[in-house]
Amino acid sequence: MPNPEPFPVQSGLPAAASRFGAHVLADAAARARDIKAATGGPPLAPSSSAAPAPVEVPAAEVRTPTAELRRILRGPSGLGTAGLYFARHEEPTPTPTEGRPIPSLYHHPVPEPDSVRVEEVSRRIKAWALDEVDLYPDDWEDQFDGFSVGRYMVACHPDAPTVDHLMLATRLMVAENAVDDCYCEDHGGSPVGLGQRLLLAHTALDPLYTTKEYQPQWAESLRSDAPRRAYRSAMEYFLQKAGPSQADRFRHDMARLHMGYLAEAAWAQQDHVPEVWEYLAMRQFNNFRPCPTITDTVGGYELPADLHAQPAMQRVIALAGNATTIVNDLYSYTKELAGPGRHLNLPVVIAEREDVSDREAYLKAVEVHNDLMRDFEAEAAALAAACPVPSVLRFLRGVAVWVDGNHYWHQTNTYRYSLPDFW
Repeated sequence: MPNPEPFPVQSGLPAAASRFGAHVLADAAARARDIKAATGGPPLAPSSSAAPAPVEVPAAEVRTPTAELRRILRGPSGLGTAGLYFARHEEPTPTPTEGRPIPSLYHHPVPEPDSVRVEEVSRRIKAWALDEVDLYPDDWEDQFDGFSVGRYMVACHPDAPTVDHLMLATRLMVAENAVDDCYCEDHGGSPVGLGQRLLLAHTALDPLYTTKEYQPQWAESLRSDAPRRAYRSAMEYFLQKAGPSQADRFRHDMARLHMGYLAEAAWAQQDHVPEVWEYLAMRQFNNFRPCPTITDTVGGYELPADLHAQPAMQRVIALAGNATTIVNDLYSYTKELAGPGRHLNLPVVIAEREDVSDREAYLKAVEVHNDLMRDFEAEAAALAAACPVPSVLRFLRGVAVWVDGNHYWHQTNTYRYSLPDFW
């Protein structure tokens, strides 16, 4: 039987973009010309009255990040471009930052998050956790504060128009971590019976439609433990601002996450260390993907469903999730080594499966991350060139900023993380 080949690169972007409306594409083309002129690029030829068909640009041609890529992902800065944003993501001004980045890790620094927003989000999320969903006992308070979720979410979503929008992401982040901690890991989690717990928790996001006889029992189950209460409440708030396709997209990504949890749990039950490629496959599901995929909801706009579903966009989102999750593997390495039992992360799997030292495995994991980051940026640039629709460009910028903010939080959260002595 022949070896399976990678899926062919296909693009439905021209068709999807045409459904988005010729007038919108014409406006996008005009904006693209304005941006090109404002940022110093060569003038583009005037468009005809018909919308031009986007051109598929192979990622290999733009694999090395360029000034043009930076303009796409960070946004234009010339006259007449301010209206494209609720908030600007400027190049960071160097400021003293807690913690130090992993040497040789490919990343982009970000500005210090707005301290007023950080304080307000931190206040609101703690009140929600304590008063609305009774999420944790008193002796977990230090850990909750040490997570610094307000600083995390403000850094990842600088274009959120209001604190209410920031709270959408913040509640979901805290709820997801409660499920991970209480069902899978630190606070009473176990691989035994995990599937049942995750399935029932998932119904707080993707509601059960059942008979009148059994519906009250299901509704009562959502109040039965902290993770389910948190999921239910966070999702109710999210639905106040998310469109139907945005909500369905999030549910799909959470199902992916839960499937990844189950794969890792199966390996734990079998005391099995997967092959490196198998571990990376699991990490494409058990990863941060649900967080950057809601960047448009948090930003107060919507990426149309047909554009979000395009294979090129799905590659970008998957690569962003993969890279940010390996960041977590690298920064949490010493924390996990200090915990009980064997915790799988990329350096541990590389060391075991490729029979190299801990240091060599860790440094190779850094290179895996760097390759994923460069692939993410190349694919994002190719997609931006192929489909210069304003919502697509803004979504790509939002995902890129989330990637950067995620690294910032890991680097600066010295309460949770410290680096190994490998340099």
